[in-house]
Amino acid sequence: MNSDAVKRHLDRLAGEGKSIRFWLRDDDAVQPTPALQRLLALTAHYPVPLVLAVIPEETGVELADLLSVLDHVRVAVHGWSHCSYSIPPAKKQELGLDRPITEVLAELQAGFAKLQSLYGLQFEPMLVPPWNRIAPEIVDALPALGFESLSVFGREKQAVLSVLNTHVDLMDWRGTGGGKPADQLFAEVLACMIAEKPVPSIGVLAHHLVHDDNAWAFLEQLFALTAAHPACRWVAPGEMLRARAN
Repeated sequence: MNSDAVKRHLDRLAGEGKSIRFWLRDDDAVQPTPALQRLLALTAHYPVPLVLAVIPEETGVELADLLSVLDHVRVAVHGWSHCSYSIPPAKKQELGLDRPITEVLAELQAGFAKLQSLYGLQFEPMLVPPWNRIAPEIVDALPALGFESLSVFGREKQAVLSVLNTHVDLMDWRGTGGGKPADQLFAEVLACMIAEKPVPSIGVLAHHLVHDDNAWAFLEQLFALTAAHPACRWVAPGEMLRARAN
């Protein structure tokens, strides 16, 4: 499936006076890189709001200075160190119960405080767990640390705070390790739209540091198709949370 099927569905929505929201999350930022610069330029060009999940432990003012002049970028907390503490063959997880929960929460609190200090109004009080995995007991403790939302991958589930998930991952982690073919990704986007219970805000998940030509090409195709389409709105998490509250 190519982008034509997605465009036809969007055209039908526009004809019915309906629209769908998209949002973009990119993970694993620490410092300025050519790949990040490319992502920032692409999202500024169309323009598309960007949530950048930053790993707090090793980041600093260099990245903050780069992002400070970009109104379309918000920064979320991506764990603390992006280190896995799970014991193989368990899947990788930083925010699990393989160590004392007090230690995990202390790191999250430190990450929240560090990024809030670095980014000010650009800071989004959202937690993005590394590898999209987090123990339920840690989720329950997030509001007390100041977090207002949580973002993982897949359909949203009820939690003690707002959940804004991603649903379309550009990367073929279990296969080639590169970007999925565009036809597959457009099929995933369409599936989110036409499901029996459509996804109200389709979250697109990027990882700029490992993008290949497939990933970059799909992002540009998607933005070109949707950014100016009357049935699409690319939105920031804060706008989605306010809409839910109302």
